Amino acid sequence: MSKAVTVAMVRELRERTGAGMMDCKNALVETGGDVEAALDALRKKGLASAAKKAGRATTDGLVVSYIHAGGKIGVLLEINCETDFVARTDDFQQLAHDLSLHVAASQPRFIGRDEVTADVLEREKRIHREQAIESGKPEHIVERIVEGRMSKFFGENCLLEQPFVKDTDRKVEDVLKEAIAKLGENMRICRFARFQLGGDSTVAAAVSPAEGSS
Repeated sequence: MSKAVTVAMVRELRERTGAGMMDCKNALVETGGDVEAALDALRKKGLASAAKKAGRATTDGLVVSYIHAGGKIGVLLEINCETDFVARTDDFQQLAHDLSLHVAASQPRFIGRDEVTADVLEREKRIHREQAIESGKPEHIVERIVEGRMSKFFGENCLLEQPFVKDTDRKVEDVLKEAIAKLGENMRICRFARFQLGGDSTVAAAVSPAEGSS
């Protein structure tokens, strides 16, 4: 049953998405006053908008640091956008902070699956293939098992595919795309380094550095 769209509902949706007032109102009207359905509709629209911006050059941005756990874990992260204007906004700076916090907590090894090196890919596939064969799985489904386990590997080890630490219903890639849609500029995580006291450090960079990065 449809609900009457109120100013309070529009304001709530705007606060949760950052979308314009009219976009929020239209989404609520289209979904019969269902705030959660309107939220999903705006996210889908935002992700489509972000996809159109994906090829645009990102020559500005920020390098941020995050120190966690009493100085025992530290992260440096570079995130790029198109202009200094967006780089100086509170939203972009909060995004950069949240992403560096995520790296500290979730320990990704790579930014995306394109950055996973050939030797790591081959090793993981070989291990999963041998495990499937040794467990007696028929040959014709072994590759499907390997494919499924590799998807799990990417989800655990690639930053963009990990569940976002502050909202595990979304992946980091979704959070980034929603920020692109909200701020109107292309963005990309260029590189990060994670250091842990007494442990190994992790350094990862995108395959093709953003124009203007060194």
